[in-house]
Amino acid sequence: MEGQPRIAVGIVDRKTRVEGHLENDFQGNGFGPVSGRFSARADAGAIVLSDRNHLEICRSPTIRLTPIGDSIFRLFHVKIGNRFHWERMEDQTFHGDLILKLRDDGTIVAINEISLEDYLASVISSEMNPSAPIEFLKTQAIVARSWLLALMEQKKGTAKRSKSVEEAGGEITRWYDREGHDLFDVCADDHCQRYQGITKISEQAEEALRRTRGMVITYQGQICDARYSKACGGLTEEFETAWDNHRLPYLTSISDSLFSHCPIKNEQEASAWILSEPEAYCHVRDQDLLEKILPDLDRHTRNFFRWRVEYSRAELEEILKEKSGLDFGKLREIVPLQRGPSGRIFRLKIIGSKRSMVVGKELEIRRWLSWSHLYSSAFVVKAEEGRFVFHGAGWGHGVGLCQIGAAAMAAHGFSAEEILRHYFQGVEVKKIY
Repeated sequence: MEGQPRIAVGIVDRKTRVEGHLENDFQGNGFGPVSGRFSARADAGAIVLSDRNHLEICRSPTIRLTPIGDSIFRLFHVKIGNRFHWERMEDQTFHGDLILKLRDDGTIVAINEISLEDYLASVISSEMNPSAPIEFLKTQAIVARSWLLALMEQKKGTAKRSKSVEEAGGEITRWYDREGHDLFDVCADDHCQRYQGITKISEQAEEALRRTRGMVITYQGQICDARYSKACGGLTEEFETAWDNHRLPYLTSISDSLFSHCPIKNEQEASAWILSEPEAYCHVRDQDLLEKILPDLDRHTRNFFRWRVEYSRAELEEILKEKSGLDFGKLREIVPLQRGPSGRIFRLKIIGSKRSMVVGKELEIRRWLSWSHLYSSAFVVKAEEGRFVFHGAGWGHGVGLCQIGAAAMAAHGFSAEEILRHYFQGVEVKKIY
């Protein structure tokens, strides 16, 4: 690769109106310079860009605003943590170009086009606290760069991984990958990688980028599709538990520990594992360390290594009806059918008085059983006198890098390369530009 590419990041999507502020001057396609507060609305097959006084500046299906000099822009009311338990709105500030595009359904997408390394400065500062140990920030930078470049290579091909299908015999299998983004390369939220603008970027994050510029992990000469999540719970998960049914040799299950933990093979082992408190890198008991490595957005999430959620039968029936769109009637039983080696369920049977259904994969299971999401699908569930009690392990899909475990390893003196080789078996670290 000769140099870093430019990345198109979808910041807000499918809106009838977008508002923001241009700090200093931007040049439009055929107009400008413009600055100050702006709004963009969909109208009669075009986007109408207006200034603070509601005077029309431009009307076009696509509008590109390019900064003059070091100009930056803000977008108002950006949703972060979409459909997760930390969902909220915030204003965000960005470098680079702002592109507004009209969709066929008459809504607007706002895209930030920016160089890869500038994009990564925000990613590693949004995913974790930029005051985390430098060797972890270097690790996160290499993983995030690898993930994105592997995605861009995949998008050049024709194969699609995303799937949403209801099979005969009462089974729904869904997973969510990156190919759903048609007008931009990646979104700015947890579905892809957190990208929350420039205000959270620290000198330490920028130093991590300088020291890892152009570095990726590869397997047999190919850039790795390097996945990551917050906390694996002691065992990482295999790729096919969360996404489509093929094996990636560097995304297999490993013990997140100096000690070897056996992979989960049956329900008895799953229960023993999930109800235990094993030693693991992501089992961080030092609250000061957690404060140092977790961003503000995640600090209110407690007890993620082992967690407990309890519902009344009536509440869980209501959740299931709203999230699945199906009426199960009186909920009778929740039965794990298949688990991955970390204990994460990827086929689950829900039995009710009106109907039964098998659901997968892990993210869809988490969505069906919570108003937002369960922390993970590594859980055991018990029915107790009209209530359902879930005991679970970990936070996220558990595939690849365990972010909290990796940060703890860095705090204990491991280098970025040692951390990468721990979580991604058989990889090489390579500088490609």
